[in-house]
Amino acid sequence: MSGNSDQNGLLPLGFKPFQRLFRLRVNDCVRIDGKLGRVIRVTESAAVVLVQQAHREFTTRFDKHVQFQPPPKAVRISANAEIEVLNRPSRKPKRSRRPLNGAHAR
Repeated sequence: MSGNSDQNGLLPLGFKPFQRLFRLRVNDCVRIDGKLGRVIRVTESAAVVLVQQAHREFTTRFDKHVQFQPPPKAVRISANAEIEVLNRPSRKPKRSRRPLNGAHAR
């Protein structure tokens, strides 16, 4: 055996290191139907988002005003859904690097 030369054929020529495959990431804060939500899990088929529910207010039969906050609702959406992500800055196009004052890099 000649070391690594036997293993050169194992990797395809176009092999690239792992990239993020999905648009959404865990802990992203998103807006769904005007409500805030947080992504808690992203898999190949779906992303699970906890969406805040509106607090409820009502008056009992005995004229007592009551309000409570229901727990968040788990919603499953596509991992590549085109929804507004609030906690990540939007991507700006990179500017090309120009040499300053006509000087060339050495």
